Amino acid sequence: MTQIAILTVSDRASRGDYEDLGGPAVESWLRAVITSPCDYVRHIVPDGLESVRDALIELCDRDGADLVLTTGGTGPAPRDLTPEAMEQVRHKALPGFGELMRRTSLMQVPTAILSRQTAGIRGRSLIVNLPGKPSSLPCLIASSSSARDGSSYLPSLTSPAGASRCSSPRDLDRLRP
Repeated sequence: MTQIAILTVSDRASRGDYEDLGGPAVESWLRAVITSPCDYVRHIVPDGLESVRDALIELCDRDGADLVLTTGGTGPAPRDLTPEAMEQVRHKALPGFGELMRRTSLMQVPTAILSRQTAGIRGRSLIVNLPGKPSSLPCLIASSSSARDGSSYLPSLTSPAGASRCSSPRDLDRLRP
């Protein structure tokens, strides 16, 4: 069964200062569009290089997640270090995801140019870094549609208001060595 991990990166949410909205929004959207059985896990870690790096390694290497979606830590603030953590753990960079997600975000939010979304592969896992706000879902829709139309690295995810739904997350097997 496909394992999907959602990692929220936020100092305040990890301390309980406010409710994590990004992680639940991503999971809700995924559950609406993926029709095949998947196991979902959600974790929250504080901002920072080590916390994000260690969580990504654990999710990919120990837990065997096929897809890891991070939400948060992609802005220009000093503790927003998700892309730097990603750089330390990924084996292959997929810069096109970040380019597409920023382009998509710019249609709605002028400050999206400051975001540093990225994606990459670690071993058998695809990791995609999303912004932390629930309004970032258009980034996920764009990146998943792009992957489906291109190399099919992601399960065939599409907008719930759109066309087809995922019938086989096994497309992730193409990433496996």
